[in-house]
Amino acid sequence: MKGKKIKAIMIIILIFLILILSMELLNKNKTIQTSADIVSTKKIEWGIKRNNNHEQPDVGSENRKILEENNGICLGNKEEKILYLTFDEGYEAGFTPKILEVLKENDVKATFFITAHYLNTQEDLVKQMIDEGHIIGNHTVNHKSMPELSEEEIKKEVMDLHTAIYEKFGYEMKYIRPPKGEFSEKSIKCTNSLGYKTVMWSFAYEDWNESKQPNEEKAKEKIISNFHDGEIILLHGNSKTNTNILDSIIKEAKNMGYVFRSLDEFKK
Repeated sequence: MKGKKIKAIMIIILIFLILILSMELLNKNKTIQTSADIVSTKKIEWGIKRNNNHEQPDVGSENRKILEENNGICLGNKEEKILYLTFDEGYEAGFTPKILEVLKENDVKATFFITAHYLNTQEDLVKQMIDEGHIIGNHTVNHKSMPELSEEEIKKEVMDLHTAIYEKFGYEMKYIRPPKGEFSEKSIKCTNSLGYKTVMWSFAYEDWNESKQPNEEKAKEKIISNFHDGEIILLHGNSKTNTNILDSIIKEAKNMGYVFRSLDEFKK
């Protein structure tokens, strides 16, 4: 009888231990789920506060933190006179051949962030960019705001273009610029998981509106007065103004002691 009581007590203790273990596993899973849920979907609209004294601009400490924690870049080393030239190319407006000519004459390598439309309509120009040593970056298939997309939609927007470029040229893209300069912590984690480094910028100006192009002299003054160490320059390839002033901008930058490097040579 005594043995039966001991056996019953042992069974009760065992059941109790199993219940405790089950509770711990449930709590652990709950913690993991909670951690996943706190990844922010809040839309970040990239912006900068310029300094006109050749110092690095304010890009927003929190935005920069989220970017850099997820393998992204927006500013290089603040003590080296290096400039990184990038162009966004959603479509061709007839200016890129001249831009490529100027880059070749000045021995400058740039990064061109292109969409699927650009690839589908300007395959020869994309090939020329690659052949002349420039970097092709991913600007997605349809130029949609990434924070508004599901993870599956983001992957499709990125990887469909990635695959098309690879199949046509054997070229593996690795840099991405989110359309409209918009991303979220969740979207950047998604593109990072696809092997992409997000590239924002530390200088841009209103150059994309073809019907309202900036005055060339004022545009030159704005660009040159904002040169700063580690600058990632964003220009749009559909700008007549940019095309006409590009040669003088590059030459002036070199006269001021700056050197141009590709993103593959990026230095923090």
